[in-house]
Amino acid sequence: MNTLIGLVIIAIGSLGQSSSYVPINKVKGWSWENFWLVQGFFAWLVFPFLGALLATNFQSLIDVYSIESAATLKTIFFGVLWGIGGLTFGLSMRYLGVALGQSIALGTCAAFGTLFPAMLGGEDLFHGTGLMLLIGVSITLAGIAIIGYAGSLRSKNMTEEEKKAAVKDFALTKGLLVALLAGVMSACFALGIQAGSPIKEAVLGGGVISLYAGLPVIFLVTLGGFLTNAAYCIQQNIKNKTGKEYFSVKGNIFVNNILFCALAGVLWYSQFFGLEMGKSFLTESPVLLAFSWSILMSLNVTFSNMWGIILKEWKGVSKSTIGVLVLGLLVLISSIIVVAMAQS
Repeated sequence: MNTLIGLVIIAIGSLGQSSSYVPINKVKGWSWENFWLVQGFFAWLVFPFLGALLATNFQSLIDVYSIESAATLKTIFFGVLWGIGGLTFGLSMRYLGVALGQSIALGTCAAFGTLFPAMLGGEDLFHGTGLMLLIGVSITLAGIAIIGYAGSLRSKNMTEEEKKAAVKDFALTKGLLVALLAGVMSACFALGIQAGSPIKEAVLGGGVISLYAGLPVIFLVTLGGFLTNAAYCIQQNIKNKTGKEYFSVKGNIFVNNILFCALAGVLWYSQFFGLEMGKSFLTESPVLLAFSWSILMSLNVTFSNMWGIILKEWKGVSKSTIGVLVLGLLVLISSIIVVAMAQS
């Protein structure tokens, strides 16, 4: 029962993340770098900080970070690297749309984010737990490859006008390269979580329940990511002279922009809030616990493609193309089932 509860919590968080790009479509009068920075302020600073305070009070949080200073700096560093992935992840949405962009980026992220920590932790990928992780990741990558093929079929079947109507800045080759880079760099989030293990253990040692103990680590990773994204967005503001746009929109439009960015931020953060809470129910299943990152990414891909269909990004494609897409999604879900059955 605990395993099921953990998976459901992770799925709820995943649904939130996959929905986070929908409110951004409601932002008006701001260039890409403007709304990306504002939503990032909420997604990577405000809500993760509030989440960390669920685990412990402000002074205790500072004390833990100070005592575990090496782990703190290392976690932030991986967050800075992850920030590059987060930045290019946003660009992959811009060039490929919600469905295909998230599919490629998150699929790559799922593989590297699961295998990197295992390999650095000395896990043997050809025996026992490591082998199950490798099998699960291989199935995940197969699902992503099928979804990517569906994306290429969609591109061939659509006219340039239809592509622009579905995704304004659609560019398949550029988008694929950006999405792959985003996936590899985004896997550094998982490395950041691993680097912050001493912080989590210190928080647990202070009597905090395991449900919230990992949230102070999440905040450090997202803090590092915010620094990377803020630097880029401000540079783009200067280059494109778009800084004035923040306050050029007036009245209700400005308020709506802030509210939609805040909504996008809390929805995005919900994936890692849910991941950390869900993992606390998976402690009796070591393979599922290690595979939890891949589970989250697989669910993100599934839900993002659901949104892609709702937002009509797949409108006009043939039934066979939709069939390939559905097959890819089923393969993704099967990776979770296979690993879960191996634990039963």
